[in-house]
Amino acid sequence: MQNRPTAAELLESLAELLESTLLPALPPELQHRARVGANLARILGREVELGPAAAAREKELLDAVPPGDDEALWQALTEIVRADLAIAKPGYDSWAGE
Repeated sequence: MQNRPTAAELLESLAELLESTLLPALPPELQHRARVGANLARILGREVELGPAAAAREKELLDAVPPGDDEALWQALTEIVRADLAIAKPGYDSWAGE
């Protein structure tokens, strides 16, 4: 049985409250804190939704790296970091580098 709203939905509601309702009503010296709170709520929401699969994939990737294979390790770590970025800072996970 799945109860609604989910934790991720509650966190998104909190982010919206901070950003849309409280932020405009706050004095300028507190607005940054409201933005930070909204961003943290969204990061936590993504962690709830994406974190378990990312952790399982990380274990799978690292377990598959042959000992001493630096190229395979680099590829695994790259995929792990991209999954972490998808949670912490979406959009940064698709950067191709230079």
